[in-house]
Amino acid sequence: MHFLRKFVESTASVSAGSSRTATPVEQEKVMKFNALLTNAVIFHNALDIAEIVRQLLGEGWEIDPEDLAHISPYLTEHINRFGGYGTHELGIHPEAYGPKLDVDFTQLREQDLTAAGFGQAA
Repeated sequence: MHFLRKFVESTASVSAGSSRTATPVEQEKVMKFNALLTNAVIFHNALDIAEIVRQLLGEGWEIDPEDLAHISPYLTEHINRFGGYGTHELGIHPEAYGPKLDVDFTQLREQDLTAAGFGQAA
């Protein structure tokens, strides 16, 4: 939860500091905006991670699910909160999202079930 809290703080709205004097309705709007922005950045990071994994698989790398389990989508180094953003890309339609990764996660699922006590005979 510590990573998520720090991530939310790093993506928080620039105007969030002034929300202390805002009305409850305005505060709620700021909170909802920050939650939406945070979720959008996390999803974007997850898409970037999946694309990199696909590229590595395409190059012949073997991807260990244990390694993927340690990758966090709470990355903030690439966020430029106060920078200039071009609008020339607004008309570009992204490719369809493909959620499938060719990585076998069954060993992680089996470990989770065993750790929870489901993999043991009664």
